[in-house]
Amino acid sequence: LGCARVFARHGCVVVVAARGEEDGREVEKELTEAGHQALFVRCDVTSEEDMQALIGAAIETHGRLDCMVNNAGWHPPSMSIDETSVEEYEQLLRLNLTSTFMGCKFAVPHLRKTRGSIINMSSGGATKAHRAFVAYDASKGGIEAMTRALALDLGPYGVRVNCLVPGFIDTYGASEEVREKQGAIVPLGRMGEAADLAGSAVFLASSDAAYITGHRIVIDGGVLVQQRSANVDTFPPSQFPQLD
Repeated sequence: LGCARVFARHGCVVVVAARGEEDGREVEKELTEAGHQALFVRCDVTSEEDMQALIGAAIETHGRLDCMVNNAGWHPPSMSIDETSVEEYEQLLRLNLTSTFMGCKFAVPHLRKTRGSIINMSSGGATKAHRAFVAYDASKGGIEAMTRALALDLGPYGVRVNCLVPGFIDTYGASEEVREKQGAIVPLGRMGEAADLAGSAVFLASSDAAYITGHRIVIDGGVLVQQRSANVDTFPPSQFPQLD
């Protein structure tokens, strides 16, 4: 939602995808009533058919695709590898990693025509390990490896592929206690907002970033530059259910 709002504010035509029909329609209404061009398409990113239909709807409605933002994902509660079943591991990979692969795969034929760009959502867990999050960190590490490999493959077509690395972004209205605890860890002294992340996404999608591909931009208020990185399992998942 944060990305959709900021992209729209910069004059982009936005296609928003989510599982929730009611919430999605509200987003579409909000953006269109504000004078922006927006379309909502219901989509379960773990479904190949839904992902193909999403891209198809964008092309059918607007005739082109300039940027794909792969933003869906989940941060599960902390679990050791002993506690994590193979089924849970595969489900998380399907949601976090395979959905990103599908978003890239079905967007690429259209992005080649526009010399467009892809923006994938990673995490500090891709490079800095979190305790008891082996499945999550593996899924995010895969996203960064995919980003680099795809940037190499698509460079000759002028298609750029980059990823963003969010820190503690308050997208669900964290409690004041959680905001204070997380802010104490962050050198800038506060949790991030969706708009902090979205501004970097708009930059990567723009011509100002025309010579940037295969890279990661960290938006975390300085957390990862510290010698001792913050560990997300410090905070109960029920209090802070979404970290990227």
